[in-house]
Amino acid sequence: MEHIQLAVNVLDAKQLVASVGAIGILAIIFAETGLLVGFFFPGDSLLILAGVAASSAAEKVLGPGTQMNIALLLIGAPICAIVGAQLGHLLGRKVGPRMFDKPNSKILRPEYVAKAEEYFEKFGPAKAVVMARFIPIVRTFLNPVAGTLQMPAKTFFVWNVVGAVLWTETMLLIGYFTGDQLAPVIDKYLLPAMALIILISVSPIFVEVIRERKKKKAAAADGTAAQEGEPVSSGRHRKN
Repeated sequence: MEHIQLAVNVLDAKQLVASVGAIGILAIIFAETGLLVGFFFPGDSLLILAGVAASSAAEKVLGPGTQMNIALLLIGAPICAIVGAQLGHLLGRKVGPRMFDKPNSKILRPEYVAKAEEYFEKFGPAKAVVMARFIPIVRTFLNPVAGTLQMPAKTFFVWNVVGAVLWTETMLLIGYFTGDQLAPVIDKYLLPAMALIILISVSPIFVEVIRERKKKKAAAADGTAAQEGEPVSSGRHRKN
């Protein structure tokens, strides 16, 4: 009796790619960038493995019948990422304030809006939208937050397109051009490789956390010095 697999582990990029095909991959990219419930999908590793599935190493890595069309992926993935993000931005503009005004929510927290606003002011809307594409979870939530902050639709669209194309094409082509080289060892090193990709993707978050901690420590030290009547070091060597 033939065994039929009834469930797919949505957190397992290799299983997803082998199970859902090119159209399923495109649908997932749309869901991750446009639907808040899609934040848990492994977008980066999914795109890289989709690129491998379009290479000559597809059957070696993913098994028979998994070969995908690279042209379909290169055209469809950025379109789905763009449309998904535009939907997220539209949701933010229409219902953003109500959507994020839930203090007890574990996902849609008001502080996300405040943090995103700080992120926008620090890096500028253009860089914020593009950079967010390469950061898991952030690429899902930044779009509705941008709409909530009333980022102009035309500005968002332009940089949404730039970010979507850079993200999807880079990840797909990495998998496509390295598929043959990775085929003999991809099973052994798949998890470490994906962990490294995720680590690189979230590194901007770690940098920001470290900077925030340093700012707080510096502010606390300056406050202590001021209370003790000591001159604050930040102005001691200032030139006139």
